[in-house]
Amino acid sequence: MRAISLLLLILVTITLRHPEAQAYEETLQVDVRESERQQGQFFTVSVTGSSGQPTLWFMERSFAMFRQPDSSWRALVPVENLTNPCSYALLVRTASFERNIPVRVTPNNRKIQHIRLDPTKKGIRATETEKTRVKAALQIQTTEKLHSGVFLRPAPGRVSSLFGLKRSYNGGPVTSYHKGIDISAPQGTPVRSTAAGRVVLAGTVAEGFHLHGNTVVIDHGQGLTAIYMHLHTIAVKEEQIIDKGAVIGTVGHTGISTAPHLHWGTYLYGTSVDPLLFLDHEY
Repeated sequence: MRAISLLLLILVTITLRHPEAQAYEETLQVDVRESERQQGQFFTVSVTGSSGQPTLWFMERSFAMFRQPDSSWRALVPVENLTNPCSYALLVRTASFERNIPVRVTPNNRKIQHIRLDPTKKGIRATETEKTRVKAALQIQTTEKLHSGVFLRPAPGRVSSLFGLKRSYNGGPVTSYHKGIDISAPQGTPVRSTAAGRVVLAGTVAEGFHLHGNTVVIDHGQGLTAIYMHLHTIAVKEEQIIDKGAVIGTVGHTGISTAPHLHWGTYLYGTSVDPLLFLDHEY
């Protein structure tokens, strides 16, 4: 008799708790702005109704979600440029909630770019100093969002190379792709920060930045960073807080460069994405 009573008590408890759990789940909403993205782009994922930080997974990698002013959580999830085009899923989890959202990655059909380096440039290799410092700077994930609005164009001039182009140097095999855009401009042309942020790297050729040349990396917050390479001069210092449009240096020809130009790249969680996306929309 006692066993039967205990069983009834458990069933009643489950029955009472179930509607509450179901109601809680119904208050949580997951929104993925884009169901399909090209290689080198990103998905915008938002979660509302969660008091705690959700966990987000894509292609077996976790991504931090960041609190927004409206109390929602958001992540800009990068699609690496060499990702195999096919169907995938975004997984969102909280303490009592889990949802898979189907998404699709399509090819960006970037061509091969054949680059002819001057004999004085073709033997240049990245030093351990620049590889370590650049990688660390591009992977910074500041909780606070430091930028707002549409990004500015960093310098005037013609876009001479698009993001994602596969590259062959001096007739050699394709071993990499272009992780930004190149803007051709005369040496000395001012380079401006495309958005507000914090300078997390200001590296020079004299410090071992042989491949990147004089380089600035800016943290825009919540996993978004930007890199400016091949500068002639640098006008900012590390840890400096800068406004959108602030001059950070001038166009140059340092590092692996065929002519004076600016390389501008944007990164999410350390993965390169097409910077032109930030000139068209507000994130």
